[in-house]
Amino acid sequence: MAVVALYGSRVMTGLANTTPVSLPNAGLHFGRVRVTVDTVTTNADDSATSTYTLARIPSHAIILPQSTLYWDDLASSGSPTLDVGLYKTNSSEQSFTDDVDALSNGHDVTSAGSASVLTDHANSGLPAWDYITSVTADPRGLIDVKVSVLDAALTIAADITLSLVYAIK
Repeated sequence: MAVVALYGSRVMTGLANTTPVSLPNAGLHFGRVRVTVDTVTTNADDSATSTYTLARIPSHAIILPQSTLYWDDLASSGSPTLDVGLYKTNSSEQSFTDDVDALSNGHDVTSAGSASVLTDHANSGLPAWDYITSVTADPRGLIDVKVSVLDAALTIAADITLSLVYAIK
């Protein structure tokens, strides 16, 4: 087995062996961390495609891998799933298409559980807008974080909680 000395790809690689020493991107290293936590109680008959708005963040916020979605058992029959997406806050002023599964998808809610909000933790250094499929530049504004029910209706009234941890410059 070889001994290696590697640098992290997002922050440290750009700092290694630079003269003069440069500071990393504030959002990746020295950003201000914010946390928002909210809970919604579902109804026992919420249909597939129901959505729950659980956070509103700046489009440039960097969503951190500590962000977690928690849910109670939401189905006694069927196989509903939850997706975490990013949505416009005002359709007349924002020019992107809502992305129902921008952050993660397919969370099985047939029993209580939790999961990372981000499907791929390696993307945790990206600004929120960069997760939206139809967006190529920061739309500058606020974005809603919503949880959507997909694949089947809910059959149990229970709680869904989003703990969203993000950094801003």
